[in-house]
Amino acid sequence: MFKITSLNSFSVFLKIGIGLITSKILAIFVGPSGMALVGNLRNFLTSLENISTLGFQNGIVKYTAENEKNKIEFQKVVTTVLITLVFVALLLSGILFFTASFWNEKIFGNNSEYLLVFKVLALVLPSYGLSIFLISVINGLGKFKKVIWINIFGNIIGLLTSIFLILQFKTTGALLAIVIAPALLFCITLYWVQNEIQFLQFVKFSLFDFKILKNLSSYSLMALVSSVLGPFVFLAIRNHIIQKLGIEQAGYWETMSRISTYYLLFVSTILSVYFLPRLSKAPDNLKTKSIFWQFYKFILPVFVLGLTVIYFGRYFIIQLLFTKEFLPVTDLFFWQLLGDVFKVCSLILGLQFFAKKMTSAFIISELFSLSVLYFASLYFIKVFNIEGVVIAYAFQNFVYLIVLFIYFRESLF
Repeated sequence: MFKITSLNSFSVFLKIGIGLITSKILAIFVGPSGMALVGNLRNFLTSLENISTLGFQNGIVKYTAENEKNKIEFQKVVTTVLITLVFVALLLSGILFFTASFWNEKIFGNNSEYLLVFKVLALVLPSYGLSIFLISVINGLGKFKKVIWINIFGNIIGLLTSIFLILQFKTTGALLAIVIAPALLFCITLYWVQNEIQFLQFVKFSLFDFKILKNLSSYSLMALVSSVLGPFVFLAIRNHIIQKLGIEQAGYWETMSRISTYYLLFVSTILSVYFLPRLSKAPDNLKTKSIFWQFYKFILPVFVLGLTVIYFGRYFIIQLLFTKEFLPVTDLFFWQLLGDVFKVCSLILGLQFFAKKMTSAFIISELFSLSVLYFASLYFIKVFNIEGVVIAYAFQNFVYLIVLFIYFRESLF
């Protein structure tokens, strides 16, 4: 864990460094209003990525890990998922291309100048699902270092692409960079994975198995609820802020969310790369308990210490990452950081839903959590203005953590 965590930390530090540069350029060239549009596209893209992969990511990791030594079953998993995702990706690409105007209006309002973004997205969409599929396979095989190195090279290429496009085309360039970067990641992933699996020889149509799709369907339901519905809830909240408080206020919240995303990478990456495969293989509650507490004893304290440093350095961070125009964001730090502590405490527990395929329990808890976030946001925004959205975020994560503590009490205690 220490070796992987160290390499992962290097990867995340690099990504944060890249984020510093990208955020600074965005702040200078697009401002708070452009940041809000970037946030809307990111939320839409997150949902689209998960639809294009049918939410299979965690299921692929689980079944790859379980069947690694059973060549025929492993081939069946890879063949079935790959053929399915190619078909879905091509179907979605066609739909998106011919309905680009509709989505442009839904995401960006009447800004028809961004129609090109959706046309380009339609063309590169198949690479999104395939990239996620390949990374999930090698993750399930336990090639943790390879996954991290793919992310490292992907981030560097993404940075160069973002700088060029933002400098050339301002807000449109920023939006195009978000769309194109995952497609470039696919090229890197394919190169690295080909050394592990020769897909042209490995995939056989005769091994396509509908039973595997049936087994993965529970993961699909779980991912579609959280990773598709979740971003749309954030999109709805941001549009509510734009209507009630203005687009600049929405940009401040997006800025705070962007900063949060960077430091949460430390935890989310190590969870998916290291803890999810281990929980998937845990034979009983005793082993599960030891994995949970390994996270709480070693990962959580480091994370809390890091957030403490971030809180006291927030004025410096905002001016370093963005510009003085973004200083109102400093008022959002306390509740955002508190909410992130609650979130990180619950993330390890939430992995158990995927590791043990607890579909119904996950869907119910996720719908409850998203409902709390949405309605709490509407209420607290009305009372506390823009600070209300981060208060609602902290409240939602606290409530969700309590629910998970109660539900997984036997595995924890």
